[in-house]
Amino acid sequence: MNSTINRYTLVFILLTTIISFAQDAPLEQESLITDRPDATEASSTVGAGVIQIETGAFYTSFEENENKIETYGYNTTLVRYGLLDKLELRLGWNFEEIRFSFDGEENPNVLSGFSPLLAGAKIDIAEENGWMPEIAIIGHLFLPLSASSDYRPETTGADFRFSLSHTLSEKSSIGYNIGAQWGDDSSEVAYIYTLAYGYSITDQFGFYAELYGDMPEDNKANHLWDAGLTYLINPNFQLDATVGSSITKGQDLLLSAGLSYRIPNN
Repeated sequence: MNSTINRYTLVFILLTTIISFAQDAPLEQESLITDRPDATEASSTVGAGVIQIETGAFYTSFEENENKIETYGYNTTLVRYGLLDKLELRLGWNFEEIRFSFDGEENPNVLSGFSPLLAGAKIDIAEENGWMPEIAIIGHLFLPLSASSDYRPETTGADFRFSLSHTLSEKSSIGYNIGAQWGDDSSEVAYIYTLAYGYSITDQFGFYAELYGDMPEDNKANHLWDAGLTYLINPNFQLDATVGSSITKGQDLLLSAGLSYRIPNN
């Protein structure tokens, strides 16, 4: 009980404290910066009055001892709304399907439905200044009552992370996240990390490569990689595609594709 209370108290303190940093300033419409397709969350918010919708689909597979698990994500929508210039609210909801097979024969029992609703906030803390990175902090709750029966945990999950980034040149940058998460009806904390390198090939095409993973307190660490391309159709509309796999056991293949669309405040 104490671990559950501490979990929610920590996230509540983080989300309420960081609001004090928010300042309502005029928005300058800048380059479209998204929280997809990689696992690294961007270190900037969308700006006051802006709505940004980021959605897509994915496929993962893992096979061990002739047992194969395939996960299909048909909808991975995240809606970001700039309440203030340095504070955004976030809602996310996935629709997923998990299929099992053994020795090439598919099991008729399929898990499918909506995952717990993600609700949270991101706040800008500091701008980049020389060797000092741009910094934001993000926190979420994962609400079990919003999930389908196949994906409904008994307890509320939570996560938080610091998101940081450095500009390397006019065409390249690195971003990284450090944080922790709780979920799957376990009081065990899993520490999370990401590290992504981004490069602008042209004004429209971008490339990224990333390492990411989690380190549960009482279990083995999971380390993964992915890489992909983005294509900016116009200043407010971007497409993306990703391929990846795990370094440790757990994922043979990741394929993902999606789009992001920004609705300006004017």
